[in-house]
Amino acid sequence: MDRNFLVVGVGGQGTILAGDILAEVGMSAGFDAKKSDILGLAIRSGSVVSHIRWGREVHSPMSMLGQVDYLLAFEPLESLRMVQYLKPDSTVIVNDYPIPPVGVTTGQMEYPGREQIDGTLKAASGRYYKINVTEKASQLGNVKVVNIMLLGVLSGLLDLAPAVWERTIEKYVPSKLLEVNRRAFRAGRELIVE
Repeated sequence: MDRNFLVVGVGGQGTILAGDILAEVGMSAGFDAKKSDILGLAIRSGSVVSHIRWGREVHSPMSMLGQVDYLLAFEPLESLRMVQYLKPDSTVIVNDYPIPPVGVTTGQMEYPGREQIDGTLKAASGRYYKINVTEKASQLGNVKVVNIMLLGVLSGLLDLAPAVWERTIEKYVPSKLLEVNRRAFRAGRELIVE
């Protein structure tokens, strides 16, 4: 069962960490897994993309156009930028919390309307989930757990035991932040009811 994942966001959101965890979860589940990251020019607020592939035998970490099964987007505009990678039956999960890029904040361009983003992503995918995960993470007391909460949402759509995810998260997050990340992961799983 091959799976292609694309995790996208902007610098500072924990996109790379989420991709690392997702790749290791695949290995823990018995898949061959590969990962590749693309970092924007800016340390903070630049585009960040992680390609993760699970399969029986994976030769390249990069997903080809039209081959992504799951798009996990930490920011709406970043999801729109990756629409060409989606399979027609793909699943898209978007954190509904816009972070306007510099071009928007300086008035050189306009941020796309929510209707445009929603319409494009719905038309390009089989399942589309839009959740303000940033707001939910704030309610837990730490907005920096958005990445783990989004992994929780994704995990609710995949046929892997939550314990596999939680053991992997324990390897990657600092011990002093482990409990809030556990709560974030579990809260994310509860956001998706299939």
